[in-house]
Amino acid sequence: MLFIVQFEDRPDVAELRQKFLEEHFAFLDRNKDKVLIAGSVREIPSDRPLGGLWIIEAQDEAEVRDIFKDDPFWVNALRASVRINRWVKAFPDRKTLV
Repeated sequence: MLFIVQFEDRPDVAELRQKFLEEHFAFLDRNKDKVLIAGSVREIPSDRPLGGLWIIEAQDEAEVRDIFKDDPFWVNALRASVRINRWVKAFPDRKTLV
């Protein structure tokens, strides 16, 4: 199953984000078989990161939570909240590069 995971960052965590960014990227790379797409969600017009959005392939919500529990952004309290929703792709046979 596919899941959309939306993270909201705590306010004023720019310094914390920078401190753990490399570890966060390494975590995502180690989990690329499950975290299919990951990126920051940004505020317009400032372009300040507000959180993140991932598409994860997992059996259920418990597996999704098990994946992100070791993310340095989660472990080090950068995230204020998380929202998990099942995602059903409209055209499952279409492949994308993103």
